[in-house]
Amino acid sequence: MKIYHKKNKLSTHIGELKEKDKTIGLVPTMGALHEGHLSLVEKALSQNDIVVVSIFVNPTQFDNKEDLVKYPRTLQKDVALLSTVSEKKIIVYAPNAEDIYGQKVTSDTFTFDGLENEMEGAFRDGHFDGVGTIVKRLFEIVKPHNTYFGEKDYQQLQIIKKLVELHDIPVQVIGCSIHRTDDGLAMSSRNTRLTNHHREVAPFIYRTLKSAKIQFGTKSAKKVTEWVEKQFKMQPLLKLEYFTIADTSTLKPVKRKSKEKTYRAFIAVYAGDIRLIDNIALN
Repeated sequence: MKIYHKKNKLSTHIGELKEKDKTIGLVPTMGALHEGHLSLVEKALSQNDIVVVSIFVNPTQFDNKEDLVKYPRTLQKDVALLSTVSEKKIIVYAPNAEDIYGQKVTSDTFTFDGLENEMEGAFRDGHFDGVGTIVKRLFEIVKPHNTYFGEKDYQQLQIIKKLVELHDIPVQVIGCSIHRTDDGLAMSSRNTRLTNHHREVAPFIYRTLKSAKIQFGTKSAKKVTEWVEKQFKMQPLLKLEYFTIADTSTLKPVKRKSKEKTYRAFIAVYAGDIRLIDNIALN
């Protein structure tokens, strides 16, 4: 498996592959890979000749510096895990911050038609500027035909699609379904940092989302939201940061349901000091 730490060498190699009419897929990650990431890679491999997996803990998308410091960095394990999927068709790009940003590690400023102001944007200052910056730079370096993002970060997925549209970037953005453990917890690199007690109760998040989906069939968004908030008040090990039912296209909270629109429920929860997010399609 080829591993590149420098963008210039990676770009040269990708150019050579494209001269041979190879299609290139990109799976951007921050490492600490798990089965959810592998499902994205497998999807990419099924649709492209070569898949580039970037492994880079991007400092500009962390509003909590302690979270950045504690974020797991497991490059050797990540490469070993990827090799179980394919040795020859995967390229790893594992740069340092200087290779991506140069001497000044700062994010650009983006607007995404208001998508960046909802949910995660409201609670994580500057987060989507950081996301937009790193993803745009990866697109410029790799120049993929297709790129793959998980629906667990559904707001991020919509923002990447908007980034591509607004900046006229020639790449197809493909969303992939949420990969879950047997008990329903959405897979995340942060799950490895959960205490045993918090890991035991964490599946409560998805169970609550599934119940909310059923209730949304007959009740208003306001009533469902009130019910969810009440459930979490009775769960002492989990602290609800937000629960929002939103229009999937605008990500704005729903005020009155319409049969012409599609909706998702979005949630962010603290299990101790570990922040977990999830979402579910409602119709």
